[in-house]
Amino acid sequence: MSRDRATADLVDAYREGGRIASCDVQFVQFGKRTRFAGPIRTIATREDNALVKRLTSEPGSGAVLVVDGGGSLRTALVGDKIAGAAVENGWAGLVVYGAVRDTAGLRSLDIGIKALGSNPWTSAKAGKGSVDIPLHIGGALFIPGHWLYSDEDGILVADGELP
Repeated sequence: MSRDRATADLVDAYREGGRIASCDVQFVQFGKRTRFAGPIRTIATREDNALVKRLTSEPGSGAVLVVDGGGSLRTALVGDKIAGAAVENGWAGLVVYGAVRDTAGLRSLDIGIKALGSNPWTSAKAGKGSVDIPLHIGGALFIPGHWLYSDEDGILVADGELP
């Protein structure tokens, strides 16, 4: 099953035909799970994590939440409480184009977490942003319902679950 295959192996198998794309952002790994995959859900927000908290508190059903925080490192969009809720609710992973905090706690959680970096500062809680919209990050298009595959080598997006 492709969920357990290395991203490099997936590139070798699917590079032709346009089914996959690679995200060229060099994310840092924060979660205990270094290899994760699942259908994509998305949030676009900036320095406000209310939507992130709301979605991670709902059943994840093995999905990966991609959060476009505009690349801001001024405030954290995910900490140990939000990531802990994601674990409890069955999310496979979180990819944050922004900052996280509570990094020591994140390393102990059995979930994939990638982000640009960390900052102890908390974010706003106004609920501003959009949910389940296509996101362009690092040369890749993250479309809700498409699939994300992540490991130590990087992140791939695919038009569906790969066999």
